[in-house]
Amino acid sequence: MIVLAVVGVGGLLGVGGCSYREAICGGGEYPVLAVGGQGGSACLPDGQEPTPPYVRYPEGKVPQHVDDEWDVYWRSHGIDENGNIVER
Repeated sequence: MIVLAVVGVGGLLGVGGCSYREAICGGGEYPVLAVGGQGGSACLPDGQEPTPPYVRYPEGKVPQHVDDEWDVYWRSHGIDENGNIVER
């Protein structure tokens, strides 16, 4: 009986179109972007302000999941010392 229940739940998840998307940061964290150079990113605890060389991502351009629109975008873009978005 237990085996059938587990298989049934697994089948429902597959049929429902659920897929796993890896988060950029863990729960209770948010992503930050390194200024200048080759870029780079890190995750900071919620409520902690970034310190140099890191800054917050521009509003509305924050990656949430690996390979989402903004994760891909920031692979070829960065932030300069003046806060401008630049291509790498």
